[in-house]
Amino acid sequence: MLATRCRQIANSDLNGVANVLARGFPRRSTKYWLKALERLSEHSTPPGLPRYGYLLENDGTPVGAILLIFSTARDSSTLRCNVSSWCAEPAFRTHASLLIQQALKNKNVTYINISPATHVLRTIEAQGFSRYSNGQFVAIPTLGWNASSSPVTLSRPHLEPNAPFEPYERELLLKHAGYGCISLWCSTFERAYPFVFLPRLVKRFIPCAQLVYCRDVADFVRFARPIGSFLALRGRPVVLIDSNGPIPGLTGRYFEGVAPKYFKGPEKPRLGDLAYTEAAMFGM
Repeated sequence: MLATRCRQIANSDLNGVANVLARGFPRRSTKYWLKALERLSEHSTPPGLPRYGYLLENDGTPVGAILLIFSTARDSSTLRCNVSSWCAEPAFRTHASLLIQQALKNKNVTYINISPATHVLRTIEAQGFSRYSNGQFVAIPTLGWNASSSPVTLSRPHLEPNAPFEPYERELLLKHAGYGCISLWCSTFERAYPFVFLPRLVKRFIPCAQLVYCRDVADFVRFARPIGSFLALRGRPVVLIDSNGPIPGLTGRYFEGVAPKYFKGPEKPRLGDLAYTEAAMFGM
């Protein structure tokens, strides 16, 4: 067998990597992966870190890949990396560990895996990953128990709110709107609260929205009714929220074991923050 090695993905590798990923994940086309790689090429990757991830190559031909999305966590200097789309051609599965060894080598990075397949859960746990989200809460936000005592205004991210906000939050909303997410401000007199939702079809025909970003899940509970009305008018009456149990103040149902999420590293991720991950950037 010819020499096999692992190295960072370069711009010249993108077509070959997209083909490998399309074979590894046959429900997604080469076109889908080329779009995902284009999003990574435009992403503001922190300096000194891989822009795309790593590939496994044999005699110059890509035979495996792992995608990495690096970002800086809010209010923290901790780096975060979404580990995504790990695959290798059948003849090179024994070399696939080289990819994960390279991907997880930075000890100061918190790594997350937000979409592990059921058959790899034991593998990622053996790699040192721990669960931080055990399931999902399916909410009907218009039926929320709580209501804000302050007047609330909803607006799209390109409009600067008439309330205090953090500049990085506006950039986050605008970036995710560009990815196809639903981004909005929910403003009161004291401040503007950012929210991002990913439009989805559950079981391929039930329209809903997945919470991708908010400052705190408690903020979503507080503004559930106006946000729920906004989403319902756009055909998304149901919201999926990563959770470890029922969420007080929301009407809905908790599903244990659905879409569990894992992390490895110095800082446990908070619920309600899937910004700059494969869910938002690539679509589900």
